[in-house]
Amino acid sequence: MTPAQCRAARGLLKWTQDDLSSAANISVVALRNFENEKTSPQRSTLTVIQLTLEAAGVVLIPENGGGAGVRLRDRQG
Repeated sequence: MTPAQCRAARGLLKWTQDDLSSAANISVVALRNFENEKTSPQRSTLTVIQLTLEAAGVVLIPENGGGAGVRLRDRQG
């Protein structure tokens, strides 16, 4: 997950940095530094962020030649 994907995912969910840090049980400072590309968090922190966003309905789209992205999971069915 890239910092841009994290910011975009929060935008889709209408979550603040405080919302995501609380849901993921991580420091808002760690999240802010990651999103602002000041630091690279530990792999375990990235995993927690990703799992939290996915549990909220976000699908992370990997780099596939056209750039990485995000979308909301189809809630039908």
